[in-house]
Amino acid sequence: MRSIRSSLKGWKTAGTGLAVLIVMQAFAPGAGRSQEPAQPRIDEEIAKQEKIYGSRGADVPRGYVTARTLSDYLELLPSGFCDALGTLGSSDRWLDIGAGAGQAILDYYAPEYGSTTGKICAGADGKVRAVAMSIEDRRTDSWRQQAASLGADRIRYLSGKRLLHYSPEELGKFQIITDVYGGFSYTEDLSGFMERALSLLETGGNFYTMVQGVHLENGNGEPKTWHQTELVDATGRDVKTCSWLKRITCVKVGCESKSDWASPTELINIKKVCSDVSVPPMKLLQYEAGNPPTRRFQLEP
Repeated sequence: MRSIRSSLKGWKTAGTGLAVLIVMQAFAPGAGRSQEPAQPRIDEEIAKQEKIYGSRGADVPRGYVTARTLSDYLELLPSGFCDALGTLGSSDRWLDIGAGAGQAILDYYAPEYGSTTGKICAGADGKVRAVAMSIEDRRTDSWRQQAASLGADRIRYLSGKRLLHYSPEELGKFQIITDVYGGFSYTEDLSGFMERALSLLETGGNFYTMVQGVHLENGNGEPKTWHQTELVDATGRDVKTCSWLKRITCVKVGCESKSDWASPTELINIKKVCSDVSVPPMKLLQYEAGNPPTRRFQLEP
């Protein structure tokens, strides 16, 4: 490129200046090659993901679990989740994002649950009002029977829309929000998802989630491990998921890094400590359908 600039150095007129630009562009890396835009590819993958959400019976792909129990939640969420749920009373509210069949909520309300597991997550002041949210309606007869028995003010099931498509007025406020392989693991708008989730959380409330296949906050894990969710800064350097979360204002973030699991996983607790929440924005660079999908985000300057 230096020799090209040298040979064109003597050209002075506006017309020759345009010619210089054209010649330099012709020698630029990638010139002459068609550049396929990333967005159409992302859109195709998101369309594939939508088919996974709507799959039924034998068409449900392996790994897409829709009936996780409360025991599963106790294993996959941070250690303080059950205790936090147990401090709440009958006037408090719990939102479960990506609830599938809502089995965790059914277990929470089952009178025999504590005796069979030895772990009781309900306090002495009565059980919270619970809302199960799922993109697809996967309610079972068990859910319908329990809902009829308890009444609509105790357990509620929402489906057909993503979290970002509900207005704050539709959902109200919650003291606890959980997400086990839900929106946090699947969304193509991670910053927007977190902004909405935290807006629904009462000050002093807790958001519990987890994410697999990430760079761990404690720095452990195999460096060559394939990562399912990657975050990078404006220069392309890796950013750890929990490090990004800790940049959110008005929250306190705790992470339990699981480097000994099959895939490096973070169990995350976000406590909202004041109302002026601001989430650092990101843009989506890559999305590949899966259970969960493979995603790559870049923090905006």
